[in-house]
Amino acid sequence: MEGGVHKPDKTAFKECLNLSLKHPYILRLAFSAGIGGLLFGYDTGVISGALLYIRDDFRSVDRKTVLQETIVSMAVAGAIIGAGVGGWMNDKFGRRISILIADVLFLIGALVMALAPTPEVIIIGRVFVGLGVGMASMSAPLYISEASPARIRGALVSTNGLLITGGQFLSYLINLAFTKVPGTWRWMLGVAGVPALLQFFFMWGLPESPRWLYRKGRVAEAEDILRKIYPAHEVEGEIDALKTSVENEIAEDGSIGETNIFKKIYKAWTTVVVRRGLIVGITCQVAQQLVGINTVMYYSPTIVQLAGFASNKTALALSLITSGLNAIGSIVSIYFVDRTGRRKLLLYSLIGIVLLPGACLASNPTVRSACRGEHRPWYTQGCPSRFGWLALIGLALYIISYSPGMGTVPWIVNSEIYPLRFRGLCGGMAAVANWVSNLIVTQTFLTLTERLGTAYTFLLFCIVSLGALIAIHFIVPETKGLPFEEVEKMLEKRSFKFKFKFWKKSAAKDQTNK
Repeated sequence: MEGGVHKPDKTAFKECLNLSLKHPYILRLAFSAGIGGLLFGYDTGVISGALLYIRDDFRSVDRKTVLQETIVSMAVAGAIIGAGVGGWMNDKFGRRISILIADVLFLIGALVMALAPTPEVIIIGRVFVGLGVGMASMSAPLYISEASPARIRGALVSTNGLLITGGQFLSYLINLAFTKVPGTWRWMLGVAGVPALLQFFFMWGLPESPRWLYRKGRVAEAEDILRKIYPAHEVEGEIDALKTSVENEIAEDGSIGETNIFKKIYKAWTTVVVRRGLIVGITCQVAQQLVGINTVMYYSPTIVQLAGFASNKTALALSLITSGLNAIGSIVSIYFVDRTGRRKLLLYSLIGIVLLPGACLASNPTVRSACRGEHRPWYTQGCPSRFGWLALIGLALYIISYSPGMGTVPWIVNSEIYPLRFRGLCGGMAAVANWVSNLIVTQTFLTLTERLGTAYTFLLFCIVSLGALIAIHFIVPETKGLPFEEVEKMLEKRSFKFKFKFWKKSAAKDQTNK
């Protein structure tokens, strides 16, 4: 299901830079919306370090693995609701308004967590943050995608992935910066309010997505934005293409955007093109989580301690390396996603995903007090090991494999694969699937490591990764460089077929199959 002939575009990344420099308005749109990705990354990454100090301040958290998992995963539970509501809000009120509301939720959550007197209040703050994360996770890439020229769309949407990983890297830096400051975890969690305020300010002065505006009949506004995005000689062609696309959709589906939400969901799953897009989008999103990435993002300092690396500060410092590799992988994705294509990056990424952990666990207040009384390192979640470095190498290899492909491409695919009339709703459903899968992983990880041991827990993720590789190989099409209208036509004409050949078919053979 390749979607036609796609010639390798070796100049895509260079063109992205050149076009963005000539038309800085494109970068302004992309990076302003991308701050939502930064918040997404920060709020999902910061808890991994903050949890170490929350355990120290609240004995109930230190004693109960389930309570630790709940503090981490309640943001994910909030994100499930945020993504679902966000899908409806994106179609009803627009991409920009959805991002602004996400910023307000981020700010409320950050303040609640920073002032929390009990673990229960921390959990409430995490829910608010999760609502913002869920809305931002699908609104930001959707906004960037619809405000980007098709030939550089993948690279610009990848900037959102870069800012997600950059936010995670920033969270580890902030965690390290506040390790010796009174109130440690309160500062770590509260700082997230700053970029939320910045994005609210930036997005307030930006326009809505031109495609959404055109769909809502605000033609003059949409055309004005297109003139700022495209070179002068391309503007009229893009306006005509957008006009034709939206008119065809309205003729086909009437006022579907205004119908009852449940009827619209039913319509989405019973429309062949949309259903095929949903199968692709949801498969990518579920695979992104079930390969186990957020065991690393949420618990990497804990994993480092399980490998035998002493103090909280040491664990945070070593975890910073993995977060940095994740950010570097996002830069690699920006370079290759419009050059190599979405599908190949996903497959290469899954082939490389593997992790080699091992640990032992011991913790009680008496031993901890005695250990600290003798000024010896306290191993919060693990024990010293001569082979702990192997776990760190495995952790690094996992991130290097994951970040360029599975880390960013599922969001790109979901910003491209749906018809405009269903894009917000379907993006929301796929994001809900992503966050439900995330919740399953984060809420069970520590319990699994206690019951199965870390080696068998990560072996389980390896098996799931193999299943994801097979599924993505068979059903995910290539959308590189295609206008949205061509993606829809591709889904209309092609059905899912089993193919065992990894490389793309020759042009002649592909044309024959059409």
